[in-house]
Amino acid sequence: MSPRTSVMLWVAALVLMFAAAAYQERTGPTKEFKGEFQVAGDLFEYEIIRSHNSTGDAPIAVPDPGQGVTAQLFWKRLGTSDEFMAVAMNARDGQLVGVLPAQPAAGKLEFYVQLSGGAEPARIQDGEAPIVIRYKDPVSPFVLVPHISFMFFAVLFGIRTALGAGMDHDVRRLSWTTVALMSVGGMMLGPIVQKQAFGAYWTGFPWGYDLTDNKTLIMWIVWVGAAAVLQWRRDWKRAGRGVVMVAALVMMVVYLIPHSLRGSQLDYGQVDQGLSAEEAVTTGN
Repeated sequence: MSPRTSVMLWVAALVLMFAAAAYQERTGPTKEFKGEFQVAGDLFEYEIIRSHNSTGDAPIAVPDPGQGVTAQLFWKRLGTSDEFMAVAMNARDGQLVGVLPAQPAAGKLEFYVQLSGGAEPARIQDGEAPIVIRYKDPVSPFVLVPHISFMFFAVLFGIRTALGAGMDHDVRRLSWTTVALMSVGGMMLGPIVQKQAFGAYWTGFPWGYDLTDNKTLIMWIVWVGAAAVLQWRRDWKRAGRGVVMVAALVMMVVYLIPHSLRGSQLDYGQVDQGLSAEEAVTTGN
């Protein structure tokens, strides 16, 4: 393979990796909830958090349009028959700010903002449903940053492996590099992140239904299989094109699934019955 071809393949892989990273950054149930509301003909854009550390209350803020507009924050524990509680939102630095109480790790609250005054009332929510925020314990950046970095380098090398296989290049070393990056980022650092955030190293198969854990496991198994076929099949060119393409396809499908879906969730019903918050965390919700 010529140096020019190699550079072109790496550039293509890098572009696709950044596209996957951008998609992951903008999707998922814990990403900021964005929208806009209108008061007296003026549009006001907001960005509301949907994830917060369990160590403190969560501030919910929307733009303050003035003109006599006031706001209330209504919230309750997710999955309970609790009544919505109202919290006044106070003007602060050009925003209307209300506070949701801190919850244990994996606790979720559902809430909406009711604006009053101005031309007409407005409710800020997620379509027809309240917005949901999930709490987690703090995660060390010394674990989180390497976890994210290794996973996206795994995507980079995985895509590069597939591009090379499509041109009948020898991609055996690249395939094992992809497996190594995925092993460190997903199968080693991933459980540590999960443990720090929600108190358990692994909540996927066979102990739970955490989608993030399960999709990482599937992706890792497929890539180990692909690398093994490349390593031990004599006709690795013919075999490699198929197995690597399948592994790369699985990887891209995994990254099209938003992060944190069907993850850890605190069962408030069990907490109300006396179970500790640590023991009342379920997965697959």
